Order: sequence, then C-alpha cells, then structure tokens
Amino acid sequence: MSSQSTNSPASQSFALAGPSRHARDAVLPVRGDLAHIRLAGEVFVPHYAVPMPHRLAATCVLLSAARDDAEVLGELSEGSAFDVLDMAGGWAWGVADGDGAVGYVALDQLTAD
Repeated sequence: MSSQSTNSPASQSFALAGPSRHARDAVLPVRGDLAHIRLAGEVFVPHYAVPMPHRLAATCVLLSAARDDAEVLGELSEGSAFDVLDMAGGWAWGVADGDGAVGYVALDQLTAD
C-alpha cells in the first residue's frame, strides 16, 4: 500500500476562536438552531436565515418565547418593521426595527412588506 499522494491538496484546519455568543443577549438574532444570515461568520448553528421584512399591523408586545405567558421584552408600535427569521405554530421569531430587540410576536400581528 502507498502512503498519501504527494499531489493531494494540503488539508486546511479551522480553529474556534472562543465561545459563541448566545441568544440571551436580547439583541443578537441567534438561537440554538437558527441565526440571522449576517452572523454566519460569527456563530455556529445548523441553519442561517435571510430575514423576511414585515410590518406590525397593530401595537403588540415582543415576547421572549412563542407563548402568550412568556416574558414581555418590550412593546412594538403599529407600522414598525419586524424582520422575520422563523415562523412556526402561529408565532414569528425575528428582529424588531432591523437591528433592534429579538423575540417573538404572534403571526396575526404581521403584514408582509
């Protein structure tokens, strides 16, 4: 048997530069399974999402989880921008006003841009 060919390309290795940031930082659009596409070079998650621009149809609250009894993170005004990164179970997870707070709003509170 022969050893590795001398014509094969050199292997590259990559090293982690430190711990990933976490969604607990309420302005970072990253969860354990998904992150905003702009974070692709900064955090490691299984999936990255391109934001889908929406507007709030009415004033509503931004929640920490996809349920009515979740912690309220803030109030969002009617007509405010909300970049949706994920939709499931009647909820949208995303970023308020582009680069603002991250959380959940009810899907029925949104209209597509």
